[in-house]
Amino acid sequence: MEEAERYFVVEKLKVKVFQDRKALGQAAGEEVATRMKELLKEKKNLFMVFASAPSQNEFLEALSRSHGIDWKRVTAFHLDEYVGLPSEAPQSFGHFLRERLFRKVRPGRVHYLNGMAEELEGEFYRYADLFKDHPFDIACLGIGENGHLAFNDPAFADFNDPMKVKVVELDPISRNQQVHDSCFECLEQVPRKALTLTIPAILSANYTYCMVPGSTKADAVRKTLRGPISTECPASILRTHKDAILYLDNDSAKLVHF
Repeated sequence: MEEAERYFVVEKLKVKVFQDRKALGQAAGEEVATRMKELLKEKKNLFMVFASAPSQNEFLEALSRSHGIDWKRVTAFHLDEYVGLPSEAPQSFGHFLRERLFRKVRPGRVHYLNGMAEELEGEFYRYADLFKDHPFDIACLGIGENGHLAFNDPAFADFNDPMKVKVVELDPISRNQQVHDSCFECLEQVPRKALTLTIPAILSANYTYCMVPGSTKADAVRKTLRGPISTECPASILRTHKDAILYLDNDSAKLVHF
């Protein structure tokens, strides 16, 4: 098991800092795998939701190589999806998770958000219905450069959102992040709208693991841990979750001193 270089707690949020993103991903993968195996001893099935971003690559690779997990008893969801982008497009978040995790581990069931749905309102109600009777056991998250969780950017984040899934307009920072991550060649190619799980839907998970490597996330991490709990930095709400762990590397943690 990879050992953290630093460990501290901010309100309820546990924080682990690792030397680099490889060590971060390995530790998070091992700890999520351990949690899954523990829960599968107690429960018939697990319900999990995953983030889709290059920041998750090392974690997903480590999780996919973990042994002893009965993936046939796992139902998987993803946090968000672009509107108007075909599911087979390389930038599609569903495609991202299929290639990096689902095709390797073969969950019993995977539910995808359909960003090509003709009736988007119908699509977000359809998706919300899939987990309304099954709160997530585990949520695997990242944090955006503007502090977003999923695509709950500051302008659209609502800590008391009555919806479980909704359509949002992406702010310029979120859209630029997709270019920084080499998902798109230029800003004009990045879709302007997305479907996203809301903050309450994400926080309903019993266990939350949030993987945030890289220097481009350093300011968002600082605001998450040091700023007020506010939708100005949606990820700050993780400090209120009953069982959440934030995984950082030295680059993403460089502005945080405890």
